[in-house]
Amino acid sequence: MIGACQCESCALATARGAGRSKPTVVAIVGPPNSGKSTLFNRLTGLRQKVANYPGVTIEQRVGRARMARGHEVTLIDLPGIYSLTPCSEDEQIAHDVLTGRMPGVPKPDAVIIVLDANMLSRHLTVAAPVLALGLPSMVVLNMGDELRERGGHVDTEALSEHLGAPVALISAARGEGLGPIFEFLDGKLRAVTPRIDRALLNDIPRCRLWALHVGAQTWRPPGPSRTTQRLDAVFLHPVAGPLIFLAVVVAVFQTIFLGARPLMDALQSLIQASGQWVGRVAQNETLRSLLVDGVWAGVGSVVVFLPQILLLFLFIGILEDSGYLARAALIADRTMARVGLQGKSFIPLVSAYACAVPAIMATRTIENRRDRIATILIAPLMTCSARLPVYTLIIAAFVPEKPLLGPLLGTRAAALLGLYVLGFLAAIATAGLLKSGILRSERTPFVLELPPYRRPTLRSLGLRLLDRTRIFLTRVGTIILAVTLVLWGLANLPREDGQAPPIEYSYAGRLGHAIEPFIEPLGFNWKIGVGLITSLAAREVIVSTLGTIYGLEAEGDPAALQESVRRDLTPAGALALLVFFAFALQCISTIAVVRRETGSWKWPALQFLYMGTLAYAGAWAAYRLGSALWG
Repeated sequence: MIGACQCESCALATARGAGRSKPTVVAIVGPPNSGKSTLFNRLTGLRQKVANYPGVTIEQRVGRARMARGHEVTLIDLPGIYSLTPCSEDEQIAHDVLTGRMPGVPKPDAVIIVLDANMLSRHLTVAAPVLALGLPSMVVLNMGDELRERGGHVDTEALSEHLGAPVALISAARGEGLGPIFEFLDGKLRAVTPRIDRALLNDIPRCRLWALHVGAQTWRPPGPSRTTQRLDAVFLHPVAGPLIFLAVVVAVFQTIFLGARPLMDALQSLIQASGQWVGRVAQNETLRSLLVDGVWAGVGSVVVFLPQILLLFLFIGILEDSGYLARAALIADRTMARVGLQGKSFIPLVSAYACAVPAIMATRTIENRRDRIATILIAPLMTCSARLPVYTLIIAAFVPEKPLLGPLLGTRAAALLGLYVLGFLAAIATAGLLKSGILRSERTPFVLELPPYRRPTLRSLGLRLLDRTRIFLTRVGTIILAVTLVLWGLANLPREDGQAPPIEYSYAGRLGHAIEPFIEPLGFNWKIGVGLITSLAAREVIVSTLGTIYGLEAEGDPAALQESVRRDLTPAGALALLVFFAFALQCISTIAVVRRETGSWKWPALQFLYMGTLAYAGAWAAYRLGSALWG
């Protein structure tokens, strides 16, 4: 996954020097949570995801840094490692790149080793085996500003003598002290005679003794962070900690509904006004129908939910960057142990609230293969952001907004929270089923380095939201637009006497009627059936599908979508639809990445079948329950 407009294959092809002089290739390596990706972004200007917890960089990322003399250096940002003896798949990637065994990736000409200056005694155990490889190296001590503020000190010249490599003390987040790094990349700063014994390459106990001997002579550790100590006393409390986490989650969902509403209303007004303008400009009736009834009614009905999605990512970003998410993983370890998983599964599962695809890739940090597969199989049950437009549409159409806990929690936010809880409970139950059966394994110790609490930067959060906007609009402009155009064609064919047929007699209507007997027990009609088929491409496509179908009946008015859905679905059917989307694996991209990460079609096939069965059975039960309650 490469930032800017450069793909990894192109960058590495350039690095191999096809038809040109070979540019320098430099790998950036270090322990998790040491700030490698922050430095990578500073050097290349690429907007990569950075967070204050281990496991964000799950694949090597490639970018370019332009030097003062005009030439470029290719940089490879590697996953975090604790040693060169790989215990997990992300560590295997870093090992293979550094040793020149990664297919299609040139062996680095040099290495930048990024360490946390506040944890030098532990992080030097990573530096030793990398330096023992004999590659020209530079050691970068990150978070130097925090080291100074907490009363610590490091003698960079003495440490350089011990390591046989230049050492720089920097703050990547603030952009301080980067000059020596550019000098190293530009070839002006060279390593001195290596002093690392190659015997340290695979001898972890000797690495630790060596690192302690070098903490003792060159480094004065910083004092404890009183802020971190005070906050951990509250957030890690066995009773107060989980209650605070629950309060944070409730506040997030209430804000998603109330805080995003003005922006959503403004965006919907803009979409509606632009659609009316396009309708007046387009002279051809068919073209007008395509643009207004197809594109604006379909794509616009999804775009309007962008403010809610960005608010969700803003809150997730704050939790990640502040260091709170690592504490949540520690608290969750106690619960996850009861279903056979470990705390390391928590971070990928939380990532799945954004999107299941990177969450599944993030399971590479899990050493135990059976634990990893179990986490992969349950990750899509966590409520991803693609479900949010579906949930919001149905909840807004059928749930009147009333206060439950005063201004703190309303009925709509409670309904949304309930769906998230439903997905989480299904994931936990599925994990227990898997770990007690086909994926049974011994529990492995959970080791997680808790970072100090840090203030999230506006730059980091802003870049993250810009990236999510770009990704969302790219998805809207490709998958959703393509499905919308195909659906518009199916809804307007076969033409009779040059006129589009009534929607129920179009090809789209015939398709919906064909599957209607199968979904009728769930309270769904043929229009919902069309949406279920198209949403296999991506979950949120059902919203654009309904926007297109109802747009044809409502003359392209996006504001009529909620009313149209309310007219066609009973409250019991609406409940069934929400439950169906809480469980169903309606995402081709997720299926593809599960196939790639597990190396077999067996697991994604099992996953799709299980989640589909669970979705149908859950929707059937929800419809029966709703019918009994509401008639």
